[in-house]
Amino acid sequence: MEQFLKFAPELFFMLCGIVCYDTAYRSLKNTQARIGTSIFWLLLGVIFMFGKLLPSAVTGFLLCIMGLLTATKQVRMGTFKETSIKERQEASNRLGNKIFIPAIAIGAIALLLSFVKVGGKELNGAVTVGAACVVATILACLICKPKVEETRMGTSKLLMQVGAASLLPQLLAALGSVFSEVGIGDLISSIILQIVPSPSIVVGVIIYVLGMVIFTMIMGNGFTAFSVITAGIGVPFVIMQGGDPVVVGALGMTAGFCGTLMTPMAANFNIVPCAVLEIENKWAVIKAQLPMALILIVVHVILMLTLAF
Repeated sequence: MEQFLKFAPELFFMLCGIVCYDTAYRSLKNTQARIGTSIFWLLLGVIFMFGKLLPSAVTGFLLCIMGLLTATKQVRMGTFKETSIKERQEASNRLGNKIFIPAIAIGAIALLLSFVKVGGKELNGAVTVGAACVVATILACLICKPKVEETRMGTSKLLMQVGAASLLPQLLAALGSVFSEVGIGDLISSIILQIVPSPSIVVGVIIYVLGMVIFTMIMGNGFTAFSVITAGIGVPFVIMQGGDPVVVGALGMTAGFCGTLMTPMAANFNIVPCAVLEIENKWAVIKAQLPMALILIVVHVILMLTLAF
């Protein structure tokens, strides 16, 4: 079992690769940029399926090609047959709230599997989420009873709607590791010390909270920002001045999520929903979240000052 679980993540990456290949094939039917779109999804499938075998330089080169295709607008949404309002209404009446079961199953199963340990080790995140998605897909097929072609077309359509934004979470996570490795946190700390040689507790907390917010907006990922900003600002300017590490760490992380609410870099939260729901204004979600995010930033400063000291 332990040997199988070591290889299990690659199985789910292979499934992702197969989906990308099918989307690349479907892209050949596009009326616009069909070659560029097909190459984009083909390369993504190669990275998913053979990424562990490819040299890092080759993977980076493929990503550069994909970035170039995106920058030159060679990755486009295809044209798909739309169901009529009558068909949608009939499907809604037939399925009712059962349509939510697969979506809920993903989170519930992934959560349950996160508590499972094999050989004293927790399951890999790709295994928990991948297994949950496979079960949810089976449930969706049992509930909706779609045709194979409908499932393929629906999957390709959704993936094309998300487009290049589907790459951002992986790229930003990798960038965070690079930043930590090269010592960006120490650099940020030294810059702040040059500007504010002896910051007070209040100033330290404000700088830390704002640092988490701004860096999360740049990175699009609060988890990525946390390791860099906490090491560079949180520890020397807040924790070393008497702040409770548990409180500072918890509030620092959620402060970063305030930045998530305000950035297009958090594509899976702010851009993808607009694409999936076909909202014309791609900034609609961010505009709706902005006032609450600004309020929460102030709240985080107050909470950290009152609870951590």
